[in-house]
Amino acid sequence: METYPPTSAIVLAGGQSRRLGHDKRRLRLWGEAGPLLLEHVVDLLGQVCDEVIAVLNDAPEWVSLPARLVPDAYADGGSLGGIYSGLRAAQYSYALVVACDMPFLNLDLLRAMLARPRDYDVLAPEALEAGTTRNQLGLETLHAIYGQGCLAPMRATLDQGRRQIAAFFPQVRVATIAPDEVRRYDPQGRSFLNVNTPEQAAEATSWLERGA
Repeated sequence: METYPPTSAIVLAGGQSRRLGHDKRRLRLWGEAGPLLLEHVVDLLGQVCDEVIAVLNDAPEWVSLPARLVPDAYADGGSLGGIYSGLRAAQYSYALVVACDMPFLNLDLLRAMLARPRDYDVLAPEALEAGTTRNQLGLETLHAIYGQGCLAPMRATLDQGRRQIAAFFPQVRVATIAPDEVRRYDPQGRSFLNVNTPEQAAEATSWLERGA
């Protein structure tokens, strides 16, 4: 079994769920007896990281969540602001960052990323298909590891009013995970799938019911 240095985990859980129509953090994709989606993600990250931080702005509603609850430091900072807020609060110098709406996170892939030598500031998988990420670099920036060396460039980017996560990447050391390595652990590439719409929620539920 590979080992790696103590690492924080950050779950971005402050989105508005506009496309879904209700709070996606509270989806029960595993049935009424199963966990909420946010509970599932926090529990999974707790299996590979030494602390779990949830960045959200309604902490009183999540007091039973087994995570440190941290508010957004930037009211309109988007995902970049959420990463910055969590990384600033993190106990350890590197943090694994994911979104709260990723039901198919793969423990083996996460462990492989965590075991990489930490000669980077950002470690992100390359997208398995072109055009599926919001950044021109084609990187899965919400399934990535960030070091605290990113904090100053992140803050400068946010203070300029820029919100794209990859906007600060030219200022730091970026390493990537190639698609072939991702597929070694996650052949179908579902790790990066988000649940943003009712259709995606129904599809995810169907996959889970079939064990697909």
